[in-house]
Amino acid sequence: MARQYSPRLKFQIAMEVLRDNKKPSQVAKAYGVHPNSVNKWTKTVLEEGPELFAKDGTVAEYERRIAELERLLGQKEVEIAQRLGWKVVIHIQNRGRRRWRSCF
Repeated sequence: MARQYSPRLKFQIAMEVLRDNKKPSQVAKAYGVHPNSVNKWTKTVLEEGPELFAKDGTVAEYERRIAELERLLGQKEVEIAQRLGWKVVIHIQNRGRRRWRSCF
């Protein structure tokens, strides 16, 4: 069965890697944990850092709102270009592959 570590210990180990600029393998050996676990915890701290200080997922909500506003802005830009008679090239991301499509 996998060993369970407290969130405080995970955070402490990740911060030691980030703050002291140590290799994950060094820190893992010092604490008796697997280096892959240290890498995972460090990545989590870097990715979810703002969420650690936010209440009720406010950062995620702001990011969703920004994405929605960017989408709306893109739609308006296309509408303006259409009214002006410009040829518009749209970038479409489809399952990780980029495609370009011309409108008009």
